[in-house]
Amino acid sequence: MNDVHAAGRYRLGDRAVNRLGFGAMQLAGPGVFGPPKNHDLAIAVLRTAVAHGVDHIDTSDFYGPHVTNLLIAEALWPYPSGLTIVTKVGARRGADASWLPAMRPKELTDAVHDNLRHLRVDALDVVNLRIMKNERAPTEGSIEEAFTTLAGLQAQGLIRHLGLSNATSFQLAEARRIAAVVCVQNHYNLVHRADDALVDELAAAGIAYVPFFPLGGFSPLQSGALSRQAAELKATPMQVALAWLLHHAPNILLIPGTSSPTHLRENLAAAHLVLPAEVAAALDKIGKTTASDSPLRGR
Repeated sequence: MNDVHAAGRYRLGDRAVNRLGFGAMQLAGPGVFGPPKNHDLAIAVLRTAVAHGVDHIDTSDFYGPHVTNLLIAEALWPYPSGLTIVTKVGARRGADASWLPAMRPKELTDAVHDNLRHLRVDALDVVNLRIMKNERAPTEGSIEEAFTTLAGLQAQGLIRHLGLSNATSFQLAEARRIAAVVCVQNHYNLVHRADDALVDELAAAGIAYVPFFPLGGFSPLQSGALSRQAAELKATPMQVALAWLLHHAPNILLIPGTSSPTHLRENLAAAHLVLPAEVAAALDKIGKTTASDSPLRGR
């Protein structure tokens, strides 16, 4: 049986979790909208992940909407001791499956209560504010009102810990003046390295960094180079990309997602993949390659 313990642990709020977790987004239907294609398989993926040592699941009530939280509760409630469920608020889905801002105080409050109800918990372990100044990339702008709303809900005992998603360093500083921040979740991978300085800043502060899209934004040239390194290691490109992230900084927590048990086992096996120094150097060089952009999304 594969397990994720080999990747080590890092603190997330008041718990130390295995650094390789699971992202539930892909359990919803196509475009993260509607029910899963195979409900029973989605339930099986969640139960298999936990059975293999995953103790950190990332989700949101706007996945589906409501789909992934309901699946998590169906599959895992009552939750095993030590399982940390991280959710996000700050967005909503339009009837056309669009992603829309929902950062007003009432919207955030309603979203927290929806998450509580659908996950069947009295308090949420971690709530990330998904900043929607720009859906596609971190963009400057005050988050004081939104984060203060979440801090108020935390003071009421409805949220244990707070985090940010799609955030800049300035927004992190603004949030930390309001309440403690335990994690930041941004787009980051082998070739999308805009957050290098932020990763280091968070590591110095003991705050977890949670990258999404571990294969997002690779050019064909970069993808080919990654595939060659993976072949040398007898691993998949996804496994190597995940292993590079684990090796890159000790505060990185991973949340690869999938709706396939086969892909789940492949992703979890990345916890055991050792990168020799020369391979790590070659992978770092891939990140400096400049070529035409052709996104290759992670599973």
